[in-house]
Amino acid sequence: MTTHYDLIQNKIQAAPRRWAITGVAGFIGSNLLETLLRLDQTVVGLDNFSTIDDRNLKQVQKLVGEPRWKNFTFFKGDIRHLDDCQRVCDRADIVLHQAALGSVPRSIEDPLTTHASNIDGFLNMLRTAQLMGIERFIYAASSSTYGDHPGLPKKEEIIGNPLSPYAVTKLVNELYAQVFDRVYQFKATGLRYFNVFGPRQNPEGAYAAVIPKWFGGLLKGNPIDINGDGETSRDFCYIDNVIQANILAACTERPEALGQVYNIAYSESTTLNQLYALICAQLKQRAPNREIPGPRYRDFRAGDVRHSLADIHKARQLLGYEPRFSVKEGLEKAADWYTHNL
Repeated sequence: MTTHYDLIQNKIQAAPRRWAITGVAGFIGSNLLETLLRLDQTVVGLDNFSTIDDRNLKQVQKLVGEPRWKNFTFFKGDIRHLDDCQRVCDRADIVLHQAALGSVPRSIEDPLTTHASNIDGFLNMLRTAQLMGIERFIYAASSSTYGDHPGLPKKEEIIGNPLSPYAVTKLVNELYAQVFDRVYQFKATGLRYFNVFGPRQNPEGAYAAVIPKWFGGLLKGNPIDINGDGETSRDFCYIDNVIQANILAACTERPEALGQVYNIAYSESTTLNQLYALICAQLKQRAPNREIPGPRYRDFRAGDVRHSLADIHKARQLLGYEPRFSVKEGLEKAADWYTHNL
């Protein structure tokens, strides 16, 4: 059955546009790049390689082939510098702003750098896009904005107090977007991502996301540390669902859908214990004789919320968003990449 998302993809492939992606070498940015190049779009990307090298870009180049790769222009630069923001936005129709310093623990250890990248850099991109007349500005918001509000599922209009410097920066992004709408009539759309995972997500370092970190550890036969009792739950969202949301938000023709903030998730709760079991099952399926060590439980991590689950009704209603991959289905797809690349 042809979906709304299928129709949008067909439409933009028939009439290519110029897209700018910040953080293009990262996990989400490189997946957006791959999808847009496959749809025969022209893409300009910016990255400073502060958290990763060019390995993701090389993989995309190999996957899409040289003819489509020629539609991509890369600038090494930093969103903290206005001239770099102007370079990537030049002649762009649509900006997908993904560049940021992620990680709650990193923001607690180094709030100044997190602020500079996530607030100063965001404002640089927002102001540049507004002054240059960019048609659509889509930015990566975060579920961390819900903070200490206990209500489930999380609804866009009800948030609590931030629990980390990272959460503060993401809330400030949304506030700036609201002000730019009121003052300059420039509408920026925020996508509150919930625990995104998938191919090309970095498994290395102290701030690695849980799924690639656990896959990488178990593939090496190392025991896995689980924060708390393992009953902490998250709404894990496969990368293809996030790509869909970005493209739908960038291409919507509904005026009321612009300038909004949306939850982007699968809307399913998974505990860390359940996640560990799902990952072990994927590894066993690929190597039945593999010895998998049991998890080790340690203290809860500062700044973490206990449970997170998204209400995605607003994105469904205004954008036509329909996530295609559950946690289990996403893990089945991601496991092949993890197995061959970690």
